[in-house]
Amino acid sequence: MKLTSKLITFSFALIMSGYSYASADSAIASAEKAQQAAAEVGYEWRDTGLMIKEAKKLAASGKNEEAIKLAKRAEEEGLDALNQYRTEMSRYSKSH
Repeated sequence: MKLTSKLITFSFALIMSGYSYASADSAIASAEKAQQAAAEVGYEWRDTGLMIKEAKKLAASGKNEEAIKLAKRAEEEGLDALNQYRTEMSRYSKSH
């Protein structure tokens, strides 16, 4: 699947999710998908993985609401990294 198709598919799935998670596991899974998508284009941010790791620890200790909140932040970082990638690629293609 082309990268553009992956980004569109991922973005659509995210919009459909409505940022409402029934469990920490689903929030963490969404964060991991965003992290993976950013990593695939070489734009993964430094702290995203650390936030996911911490969210997993929180979930394991029964702190589900805190885990969900942190996982959402990690997911947003992944999405922001993808937006940064798209912006940079667009800017680069216009300058060349």
